[in-house]
Amino acid sequence: MVTAEAPYPARLDIDYPDRLDRLSTFFRLLWAIPILVILALITSSGSGTVMLDDQGETVREGGGSIAGGIAVATALMILVRQRYPRWWFDFQLALARFGSRIGAYVTLMRDEYPSTEDEQAVHLDLDYPDASTLNRWLPLVKWLLAIPHYIVLAFLLIGVVFAVLVAWFAILVTGRYPRALFDYVLGVGRWCLRVQAYAFFMLTDRYPPFSLR
Repeated sequence: MVTAEAPYPARLDIDYPDRLDRLSTFFRLLWAIPILVILALITSSGSGTVMLDDQGETVREGGGSIAGGIAVATALMILVRQRYPRWWFDFQLALARFGSRIGAYVTLMRDEYPSTEDEQAVHLDLDYPDASTLNRWLPLVKWLLAIPHYIVLAFLLIGVVFAVLVAWFAILVTGRYPRALFDYVLGVGRWCLRVQAYAFFMLTDRYPPFSLR
């Protein structure tokens, strides 16, 4: 259980807005396209496999993502040397913050266009781990141990889709994001971040709590 005395090493909070712009909300998916393209370019790998299809035409299959590559490399580094390179952590932290700002914008929680550097109203923190205290074998199975979370999150994310849809209509009518829906979407974001920190960032051996808080 996460307590005030022992917070989980991955935390997310988003400032609740008093008012939201109706015009920006109405066209949100359209206006988010440029920043989503930028995120895709940053996270995708430039490598790939060139193959021929049944008609003999060239087809390129994309490689794995940069984040996925760092996750595998981090697992191997902890396994072999029990070290966590600081610049790998800094990259994951910056990317997670950038992605969270985009997530807040796409889910209508904030009107500010996502910055590539400034924190804005989305506050995400990850604690740099002492790799010497991490179990060197757990990185091999953390992704497997997190399967119960994947299942629960699949249903919760379906709920997020409906919550954002309801919030979209509410904002167009009232200019406000219903607080209960805001807290739910934020809670699912926190849950996803904790699972990432455990299974893919390899920041901690503490199993993520099943909680929206």
